[in-house]
Amino acid sequence: MKNLFLFLGILYGFSCMAQGNDYQDTRRKTESFSRLQPKDIRTDVATFALSGISESVGALPLQKISYNTFSKDSMTFEGDGIKATINISNFDPAKHKLTYDEKYLIRINRKTYYGGYGSIPKTYISNVSMTIGNDTVLIPPSAYFDLYNLNLTYNDKGVKRTTNAIYKSKDGHRIYWYLFSKDNTGSYEVTWIIQDHKYLRRVLDYGFM
Repeated sequence: MKNLFLFLGILYGFSCMAQGNDYQDTRRKTESFSRLQPKDIRTDVATFALSGISESVGALPLQKISYNTFSKDSMTFEGDGIKATINISNFDPAKHKLTYDEKYLIRINRKTYYGGYGSIPKTYISNVSMTIGNDTVLIPPSAYFDLYNLNLTYNDKGVKRTTNAIYKSKDGHRIYWYLFSKDNTGSYEVTWIIQDHKYLRRVLDYGFM
């Protein structure tokens, strides 16, 4: 319930206003929570993701592993045999093919992207690693290659906070690594789903501003 009120407060603060753009939006909703199946995974994700908040009322929270350390360009998580790290680095536009609609950036390396859509990103995810016990979990670049401007924390009245965390399903077979990026140019959330120590898929939603 505490997490529910936290997310409600964040959601209210972001206002979720629709924005009118004069350029092509190539982003898709094919990986969104609204299309997530099967039901047991959907029920789990609803307990912590903003996009599933309407379905989380009355649901029991999952076991949560909070961050261990963070800086402006990295965050680590550790607990219950799980260790995970994410790193971000500066984005160099000269190393990428950029596609514009008029003056607005709509694709990077011929792919749509998330985070500061319409403009050149400042950062990208340069490394993601996770171990569960003695097993290394391979999270493929396809899980994060199109995610930019990932803000690991947000400012709440001068205090840095984060909703990023790792969650375990009740049966212990699935791990959910949740990241939320609050950004004035458009926020997004992503959940990487690991089942039996193997990457399964991601859930991605955007447009929280």
